[in-house]
Amino acid sequence: MPDSPVRYVRVKTEGVPFAPAVRAYGNVGIIGVATPPANPPEDFLAPNVPTLFTDVNEARRIAAGPLGDAIATALVQEPGPSEVWGVRLAQANAYDDALAKMGTVNVQLVLFAGTALSVSTPTGGQPTPTPAIVKLAEHVVAPVADGMERIGVAMLAKGASDPAVVVGSLVSERMVYVAHKSNEDVAAAVAGTIAGHEPHVSLLLKKVKVSSDAFSAQELIKLNGSEAADTGGPAGKGVNWLVDPPLIPGAGVHLGEGYTGNPGGKKYIDIVRTVDDITFRLKARLIGTIGNLRISRSGLRGLVAEMETVLEPLRRAEVIEEYEIVVPILALLDKPQRTPLEDELVQDAQTERAAEAMVRVDYAGAIHRINITLKFD
Repeated sequence: MPDSPVRYVRVKTEGVPFAPAVRAYGNVGIIGVATPPANPPEDFLAPNVPTLFTDVNEARRIAAGPLGDAIATALVQEPGPSEVWGVRLAQANAYDDALAKMGTVNVQLVLFAGTALSVSTPTGGQPTPTPAIVKLAEHVVAPVADGMERIGVAMLAKGASDPAVVVGSLVSERMVYVAHKSNEDVAAAVAGTIAGHEPHVSLLLKKVKVSSDAFSAQELIKLNGSEAADTGGPAGKGVNWLVDPPLIPGAGVHLGEGYTGNPGGKKYIDIVRTVDDITFRLKARLIGTIGNLRISRSGLRGLVAEMETVLEPLRRAEVIEEYEIVVPILALLDKPQRTPLEDELVQDAQTERAAEAMVRVDYAGAIHRINITLKFD
């Protein structure tokens, strides 16, 4: 075809690579005491300096003591964390500075090395939980930067089976508590196990690489509450436990449940992690629309489309069952005739340059109990 002397419309197609926003979900931050040996190496871990660890021997060399042991325990879990960060305490009880430093690191799970939750009651005084765990619970619910939401992990004292130890501010859906009968740092092991699984995966019966003796039936009833055969879902009192179920072939310690520390709120760990993950994806996707999309029919439909690109893949992957996106101003703009009040609402949105959007998500959690009736005729 001969060249045309005039080209009114020219289309030049170029590929635009699309990379969906992904939030790390398996980074662990551990705070603890490190004890320098008689002749410490020159690079022995300095206090309050967040340091990334990828090697078990390196952790025990430059962070010897409870901190190095906890980091090593987290690293050996299978599947394990993507990253493990360590912060050495400047003093045994200087929690605030260490937590502030850990707050600058992109981690999703935080714990204190070698620190068990217990409650002491001095004569005539009030029950006092372990101060470090109280600080941890306050840290994980404090306001954080976008994408920096996190969960705390703490173990009970060895052999303790009373969930009443979780009191006051410790009752939090952002805390995970574990009962055990182990000499190892179970909090670090459980944090590593949680970090190794995607956010929507239930932590029920996931393997934890530590050794722990079994709880008795009465102790489990105390930890979880009694469950009759025909009652609904798991009872739960906000404390998990370690177990070696005979129905799982081979020996191994597993998480007996996947509870958060608040059985009356978001009861399971995977719910909190999934909400954090979806929240991050939406924020990361929509930040590019700020300052570009207009408060018009086409602009707000573009906003809905941006959110659908985040939620639809999650629905197809069966992470969520369904979702609904509502933009009230878009509904008003689509009306053929608006009332004076509706006109005022539209004008306010355009003047203030703010459009409210609501997203409802139906999360499809994993099965935790199955009741089977065997009938012999």
